[in-house]
Amino acid sequence: MLSEFEILHTWDSSPVNHDPIRIVFSPGVEGLKMQVSSPFFNDPKAPTGPPGQPFPGLWDYEVVESFFLDSTTDNYLEVEVCPHGQHLILLLSGVRQAFQQQLPMVFNATIAGDRWTGEALLPWIYFPPNVNKMNTYAIHGSGEKRTYEALYPIPEDEIIEEQKPNFHALKYFGDFHLQSIMGDGWEQPESDLWKGKP
Repeated sequence: MLSEFEILHTWDSSPVNHDPIRIVFSPGVEGLKMQVSSPFFNDPKAPTGPPGQPFPGLWDYEVVESFFLDSTTDNYLEVEVCPHGQHLILLLSGVRQAFQQQLPMVFNATIAGDRWTGEALLPWIYFPPNVNKMNTYAIHGSGEKRTYEALYPIPEDEIIEEQKPNFHALKYFGDFHLQSIMGDGWEQPESDLWKGKP
C-alpha cells in the first residue's frame, strides 16, 4: 500500500510558496521505499561528496528529511536525501542523541530541469521498534533565503519570539504506523542496532 504526503507549510505554519514537495512511502524489498518528487531550487550548490554515498552535515544543503519515531522511548530514525544523490542516515536515542551516523543506503536521484526525483530504500534494521510517529521536512535556499518546511509544523499560536526551526521537536510529529503501508498482520523485523536502547 502507498502512503503519500505533501509538505504544505513552513516549520512555523506559513503556507509554502511553490508546488509542494511530495513524499510516497511503499513496501520495498527488506525495507521501506521512500520516493521524493520536488521542485529543484539548486540552492545551495551541490555537496562535494560522491552521489550515492553518505555525506555528513547534509542538512546544510538542499535536502528532504523524514524522521520515524517511537514516542514511548524517543528512539528515532532520521533519513536525509539530496537532489544531487547524497544521503545521510542517523539513528538517535533521545533528542539529538545520535549513536549511529552515515549508514549505507541505496538512493538514486535525478534532476530534470526545475524538478528532481529520488528513490531510497530504508532497511528495516534502521527503524527503531514500535514506530508510531513521523515527520518529514524540506530545506533549501541560502542565507536569509534559507527556508525550512515541515509536514507537521509547529502551530502558529505556539511560536515564540526569536524561535528558530527545530526538526527535533518530537511532540509535533504526526501519527504513523508501518502496518498502514505493509499490512495489518506485518511484523517489523528485529534489529541488533537498537538492542540495549531504552
